[in-house]
Amino acid sequence: MRLRRGVLAASTGLLLAVTGCTSFSESADRASSSAAASSSAGSATEAEAAPITWTDCDAQISQLIAGTPGSERDLLFECGRTEVPIDHDEADGATLPLFLVRARLAGQTDRIGSLLVNPGGPGGSGADAALSLALSMPEDVLRRFDLVGVDPRGVGLSTPVECIPAELKDRLTAAEPRPTTQEQMDEVLALTDEVAEACADEYGDALGAFNTVDTARDMDLVRESLGDEQLSYLGYSYGTTLGSTYAELYPENVRALVLDAAVDPDADAQTRVESQAAGLEASFDAFAANCTGLVSGCPLGADPRRFLEDLLAQAAGTPIPSSAGGDRTATPGVILTAVLAAMYDPGSWPQLSQSLAAARNNGDAAGLFSLADRYTGRLSDGAYTNQTDASIAINCADTPEDETYSREQVLALAQDWATRYPLFGAGAASGLYTCSVWEAPRTPLPERDAEGSAPILVVGNAGDPVTPLPGAEDMAEDLTAGVLLVWQGQGHTAYPKTPCVTDAVNAYLVDLTAPQDGLTCPA
Repeated sequence: MRLRRGVLAASTGLLLAVTGCTSFSESADRASSSAAASSSAGSATEAEAAPITWTDCDAQISQLIAGTPGSERDLLFECGRTEVPIDHDEADGATLPLFLVRARLAGQTDRIGSLLVNPGGPGGSGADAALSLALSMPEDVLRRFDLVGVDPRGVGLSTPVECIPAELKDRLTAAEPRPTTQEQMDEVLALTDEVAEACADEYGDALGAFNTVDTARDMDLVRESLGDEQLSYLGYSYGTTLGSTYAELYPENVRALVLDAAVDPDADAQTRVESQAAGLEASFDAFAANCTGLVSGCPLGADPRRFLEDLLAQAAGTPIPSSAGGDRTATPGVILTAVLAAMYDPGSWPQLSQSLAAARNNGDAAGLFSLADRYTGRLSDGAYTNQTDASIAINCADTPEDETYSREQVLALAQDWATRYPLFGAGAASGLYTCSVWEAPRTPLPERDAEGSAPILVVGNAGDPVTPLPGAEDMAEDLTAGVLLVWQGQGHTAYPKTPCVTDAVNAYLVDLTAPQDGLTCPA
């Protein structure tokens, strides 16, 4: 599910006034006498849950979502703020504020408690997810739960990590997307070095505080502050990593966890990235087959892959302008970012085919910029949400220090994968270098079997290009109480996109009735 990125971030002035959130720098200054982060996932000192200060922000949010499908629902919104320890092993030390949104459907009956949601990333805003899901989730679930989205530490409005300038993000998107020569790879990795240096200069070791283990500990404090004896949780993509980490640390506190589009807990970075490249290639083939099968005809002709390759060659020589105004021109990097964005959701495929055709036939890249900006978090004024900064910081904080890839290894993989995964292989390989030059303490993820927890529902898509189905299978097998649900559909995530999956997840969340392990829902 590609949630509407940055809805709240685009209105930070309004909502910061409501919630009184502080910046990362302010929190880091307060933490100067504390360790930045725990060095392992060992037992933590028990911290006392802080109260949540709730403010009625219904009028502000109703204005933000006006006209969006689902906004006619009778929903009430509150914005919240609470404090958690920066270092959970220093429970009496400095704290940082977290931002929350709570959505309630008027006329709730037989309320069960809160349902915490996370949209993934890492770097996705839980508050944005709560807004989006409040408009789209089945009302049968909303009648029983308050929907609560928490911006994780370092994300959105929760002490956001902000260390990559907008102009550098523009250059990252525009850069060569398929580096296979030494010169191309040097240029791409030089940008990666710039990112690492900028973030190290801005925050130093304090970046290590933004890791999944401490975020899971935050989540348990939030659960307690909400007054729930056990946690009910819906996590997508990276949110499955967060949810399974929570279950490992607090198995006795699990009521119901839905882990949709599971990130493979057993794969190393190289295996995981290669599987994504393969999944994205397969997804593009599915997009192409869908386009050429249209009764009205495919705007890209009989061979969409060839059409795209010709467009990439054209843009490499002369980047394509946009009718949306300004001086932006679409390079091959922008074009492939737009293609990548559309692979997450088949609902975006018509926009992709029309945008590719407009770029090549009319010399207008406006549609491609729209898709690419949605993916990168670029706002209409040229500013960005902090999802890229947070994604890199959290991924690297979770990555063991010894999991590194040299420039030579990355180039060799790029050249190999470019032949097997022509659109996405080389770019995927170059990404392996990111955490190799990251300078901050690490808190590697624990192994996760969550022994002693209640049943945990793991959902996977046969056609998921980002978290392929074997990841969900591995997650369900690793979890002692894991139950696997498979959808034979396309795109990233499954709930609530199809009745079979929706009914199974609803029954599990509301009645704690898990489906039969391995249940497969048709496309």
